Amino acid sequence: MGILDKIQEIEHEISRTQKNKATEYHLGLLKAKIAKLRQQLLEPTGKSGQKGEGFDVMKSGDARVALIGFPSVGKSTLLNTLTSTHSESASYEFTTLTCIPGVIEYNGANIQLLDLPGIIEGAAQGKGRGRQVIAVARTADLIVIMLDATKGEIQRQLLEKELEQVGIRLNSRKPNIYFKQKKGGGISFNAMVPLTKCNERMVQLILHEYKIFNAEVLFREDCTSDEFVDVILGNRVYMPCLYVYNKIDQISIEEVDRLARQPHTVVVSCNMKMNLDYLLDCVWEHLALLRVYTKKRGERPDFEGGLILRQGATVEHVCHVIHRTIAQAFKYALVWGQSTKYNPQRVGLSHLMADEDVIQIVKK
Repeated sequence: MGILDKIQEIEHEISRTQKNKATEYHLGLLKAKIAKLRQQLLEPTGKSGQKGEGFDVMKSGDARVALIGFPSVGKSTLLNTLTSTHSESASYEFTTLTCIPGVIEYNGANIQLLDLPGIIEGAAQGKGRGRQVIAVARTADLIVIMLDATKGEIQRQLLEKELEQVGIRLNSRKPNIYFKQKKGGGISFNAMVPLTKCNERMVQLILHEYKIFNAEVLFREDCTSDEFVDVILGNRVYMPCLYVYNKIDQISIEEVDRLARQPHTVVVSCNMKMNLDYLLDCVWEHLALLRVYTKKRGERPDFEGGLILRQGATVEHVCHVIHRTIAQAFKYALVWGQSTKYNPQRVGLSHLMADEDVIQIVKK
């Protein structure tokens, strides 16, 4: 029996099993088995066979955004509208057959936008070059899921399911669980909060399924058994996602209003160039990039060439972006902006920067 057949069999058993207190251990164990089989499906252990041909796209710019969606929803049209790159777009499906990169220049940042081929149901198992598309998506900083507003909600659920099967977790953060394998001493289990979705017996069953008999586990928040399995595997990618509904010019205003009120959702029309400026605002917000401007002593700040940094960047990161030797000769910095209590504030290397801060670095 193949891996796919085993997965289908376990999924069928899960759908048959009633969800109650008596069956929760059984269901948790089945979910752990499915996660293990999907892992084998993604990373074949056999050495034989040729390597698959992927999309060789060099990472460039300050951030990378991947466009994912079913065929013929308007991904190429969006790329052509927002960037100066031309991607073939037509009224038939599978117009784009490879990955086409483009660059959006916004707020002084260069954002790489990747137009990926349309994926079909079963992409996680490799149907229709699905594996290559999803492999590129794992390297992105933000996933933009393009949806057709004229079709139902089922397309959104199918795409979420495909991405979840390959270990991409959308708009969620890593579970706050400490897990470490040991050489001996059995399983040590502790929880800092009352657990309602998982317990010690469930954790032990899941660990035994993965042939782990010596480990230290600490739950710092109330997590489910699925989240615990994600922590054991350790190869899950947690990334922000934006749902973009295209072709809103073909549906009623009430339906547009309903879609626009959903979280992490933007409604656009690529053909009529409607709401594209708001889409760029949302992309910038989800990428959480910072602009930091530099200032020389006795001169005005340079608002033309700002430095683009990630959220959580410190003064030390700013030094490394300017030149790698500055941090060694660093004495202190003067910062103006939202991150300070007063302007200018004298700060050290560990000071956290905010968007549109101005910095002046003083060397020894």
